[in-house]
Amino acid sequence: MSTENQDLDELGPIDYLVISFPGSRLTGEGMPLLVDLVDRGIIRILDLTFLRKDTDGTVLVVEVADLDGDGQLDLAVFEGASSGLLGDDDVAEAGSLLDPGNSALVLLYENRWAAPLAAALRRADARMLAGGRVPLQDVIEDLDAIEGTGSTG
Repeated sequence: MSTENQDLDELGPIDYLVISFPGSRLTGEGMPLLVDLVDRGIIRILDLTFLRKDTDGTVLVVEVADLDGDGQLDLAVFEGASSGLLGDDDVAEAGSLLDPGNSALVLLYENRWAAPLAAALRRADARMLAGGRVPLQDVIEDLDAIEGTGSTG
C-alpha cells in the first residue's frame, strides 16, 4: 500500500459549512475559536473561501484579509488553505445561497477527532448508510415538548 493511500485510509469524516454574514458585517469573534479547533487537532481545514454577493447578484471570491476592518489579518493563518477539493461549482452553489449584499465563509474541514474511529470502521469494511445534522432549534423544541409532557410525580 502506498503512503498516499495509507494517509487517505487515516482520514476523518469531512464536512462543509457555508456561513452567511448579512450585510457583509464580520466581527471576527469566531475566528480565534476556529484557530483553536485547528491548534488542538480537532479539525483540519482543507479549504477556506470567502465570498461576497454584490447588489447586482455577482458573486466574488474575497481574498483572506482584514475581514472585520480592525486592522489585523483575521485569517492570515489560513491564507492559501486550499486542498483543491472545493471547486468552482461548489463556490457557485454557495454563492447562489447568498442574498445580495451578504458575504459567506465556505469551509471544508476534516473531523480529526473522529479519524481513528473512521479508520477502524473502514478496516472492518463498515459503510455509512446515512449522516446529517439535527438543527439546534429542533432539539430545543423536542426537549421543550418532552418537559411539557413529563410526569410531575
